[in-house]
Amino acid sequence: MVDRAARATDLADLDAAVSDCFACSRLVDWREEVARTRRAAFRDQRYWGRPVPGFGASDARIAILGLAPAAHGGNRTGRIFTGDRSGDVLFAALHRAGLANQATSVAIDDGLTLRDTRIFSAVRCAPPDNKPTPQERDNCAPWLHREVTLIRPTLRVVVALGAFAWAAWWPTLRQVYGLRPPSPRPAFTHGAHWSGTAVPDLLGCYHVSQQNTFTGRLTPGMLDDVFARAKQLAGVD
Repeated sequence: MVDRAARATDLADLDAAVSDCFACSRLVDWREEVARTRRAAFRDQRYWGRPVPGFGASDARIAILGLAPAAHGGNRTGRIFTGDRSGDVLFAALHRAGLANQATSVAIDDGLTLRDTRIFSAVRCAPPDNKPTPQERDNCAPWLHREVTLIRPTLRVVVALGAFAWAAWWPTLRQVYGLRPPSPRPAFTHGAHWSGTAVPDLLGCYHVSQQNTFTGRLTPGMLDDVFARAKQLAGVD
């Protein structure tokens, strides 16, 4: 997997390689079981049931780093944050910020496009209970590192959705940019901002999970503030 990720010549090649990964047996078993049994509301649909590649602009100045695909969202539709309630919140916010052409995302062919933005996750397979392990994150890291490498010429800001994604960024800093992560590493909080020299700024944002959005821990206004800050730092109008 490490070699295959390193050989990816462009994002299309990387996406194809990601979609054919079988590195983590627990995640392979789960994603395929979900795709076989399906949720009742989607019983007539064919699930993707594979790792979910990144999505968005190849010349992105803003990257959104998530946790992992949802079992009945990206694992069903084949596109990250597409077809689940977390995605409903995220894409509505990106649309308000002028970074998406529409406010909803229900299927991979629904016409959604992103402006100056690319979305990917620390772990590319749907995990049981939405909880990938640190080892699974490490196994998946070569895909993340190569994706960041491919958009490195334009990338200016990374928005980490949650502490898990925040933690995934520091090895990326070392592997892609050749820099030692700060010690101690900055703690994740909503609105946290870390900047270095000749590397993308890092912004922390609570994950757009129902646990956060339904309870009011993360509000639309809070998301709007994060993306406004990301656009400012990235130089996006």
